Amino acid sequence: MIRKATLADVPVLSSLLEQLGYPGTESYLKDNLAVMLGQPLTHVLVYELDGKVAGFIAFDFLPQLVVKGDFARISCFAVDADARGAGIGNALEDHLTQLARARNCDRIEVHCHTRRVDAHRFYERQGYQESPKYFFKSLVS
Repeated sequence: MIRKATLADVPVLSSLLEQLGYPGTESYLKDNLAVMLGQPLTHVLVYELDGKVAGFIAFDFLPQLVVKGDFARISCFAVDADARGAGIGNALEDHLTQLARARNCDRIEVHCHTRRVDAHRFYERQGYQESPKYFFKSLVS
């Protein structure tokens, strides 16, 4: 079952983020999630398997000036290591794709670090193409 995340999901989301290599989110995740849940174009969805959260996807719909529709950007996506290969990632990404099409999005974007080779294979199977350049400006000293 796919549903909207709630603040009660913070402990399991923190655990999934730790599996992605982001330890120590407990001190700020509740506040961050509360902000995200209050934004109309930001969504955090969880996948429940046997009554337990086994994965989640966070994404935003971003309006554009140059085309008629929006685009969707995945900001975070994780499936519990013990549940990988069970179709949870496919279900979450398919659900996002349906929502994006309903909003007239012209694309879905995701930034995925070069070290996440398994994730790259997943995105390629889902129909994503690599975009050759990505720039960012760090605002952290």
